[in-house]
Amino acid sequence: MIRIHGWGNFPSIDSEVFSPKSLTASSDLITNINNLIPRGFGRSYGDSANSKKILQSNYLNRFISFDHENGILICDSGLSINEILSLIVPRGWFIPVAPGTSFVSVGGAIASDVHGKNHHHQGCFSDHLLSFELMLADGSITQVSRSHLPDLFQATCGGMGLTGFIVSASIQLIPIKSSQIIQSLVKCGSLEEVCDQFYINRDKTYSVAWIDCLSSGKNFGRSVLMVGEHSESGKLSVSKKAPINIPFNMPASLLNSYSIRLFNSIYYHSSSTQSDMNISYEKFFYPLDGIRNWNRLYGKAGFIQYQFVIPMAVGIDGLKKILVKIVDSGLGSFLAVLKCFGLANANYLSFPMEGFTLALDFKLSDSVIKLVSNLDPMVVDMGGRIYLTKDALMNDTTFKSCYPLWENFEQVRAKYGAIGKFSSIQSKRLGLQ
Repeated sequence: MIRIHGWGNFPSIDSEVFSPKSLTASSDLITNINNLIPRGFGRSYGDSANSKKILQSNYLNRFISFDHENGILICDSGLSINEILSLIVPRGWFIPVAPGTSFVSVGGAIASDVHGKNHHHQGCFSDHLLSFELMLADGSITQVSRSHLPDLFQATCGGMGLTGFIVSASIQLIPIKSSQIIQSLVKCGSLEEVCDQFYINRDKTYSVAWIDCLSSGKNFGRSVLMVGEHSESGKLSVSKKAPINIPFNMPASLLNSYSIRLFNSIYYHSSSTQSDMNISYEKFFYPLDGIRNWNRLYGKAGFIQYQFVIPMAVGIDGLKKILVKIVDSGLGSFLAVLKCFGLANANYLSFPMEGFTLALDFKLSDSVIKLVSNLDPMVVDMGGRIYLTKDALMNDTTFKSCYPLWENFEQVRAKYGAIGKFSSIQSKRLGLQ
């Protein structure tokens, strides 16, 4: 048995971990063992990849084919985005949707239907999938696409590994001329201003904002918006710089409202509105990948990452209400990231919808658990959703309100025999069979 946890280090569970070396061995395991959950690099924050029985995808680490002319990559599901970028960037291609870390597997990206800083233009990861292979509950492998078994496509993309074991995928890449990103910063003194700036910069390919979740009064909602475009000139290179390592769990007292308030003040005041700075794609998309084991900064108890989206119709007013609740709690978030989403896709459990999304990190405590329990109904009342990939606390009532197509999802799982075969601690908490 091995102690398993997500990136937030909470919750954890003793698990029997199966690491097959072939598709035949994987098929035998799936056929003979119930209540498995597939797992890649364990970068989901909560318990979506936690179970008493885990099926690792480590051995699925091959590049199957790469069409250099048309930018079509076929690869195993156990490869990381980082490994893919190392291959494709020097050849003038990039992934169409870049999640918050490059150390996530292709299978995990599909299961979470990850989004990036360009959702308003490019949608989710699944929007660029040509097809994928899925090992079903009976151990057989089937090809899935929007035109072939579309119900299984819609259930698997965003389905948190609950429909089967993703084996490989065919991905349409996007062309680039440089590995550099042209970044511009816009310093915003209020929540209204940063939301306006998202609209003003809506034609930019990439946009994301840091927001101060502790400041009140005249500084309430102060932010720094970052927008970016792929450079038209420069080298096609991948960084070889070794990341800084956090070797052990930091003292729990290191991150507190005082230290976070100080950091927020320094970060905001040291930022200034700037245009057209050339930076590496690693620095723009994956700044935290430069710190190995950064989750240890939150101490042994771990942390909660809470991400929600609320519809555009309640946008600024809704964000204000939630932000006031967070500021009043005094439970500052070291990382607070605001994005503007485009239209939702048709997948049953995909997270994004047109509106604003805010992601927050909170050091685990009873007060944080209480805060989240108060935020959940606010999000639901606004017609919003909570991101399953980062969830560790949501109850079944909240889940079913956030994801009204959950019954369609369960019907597809029943159709393909996945119920009872694939499950996680999260799925059971959320009332899925």
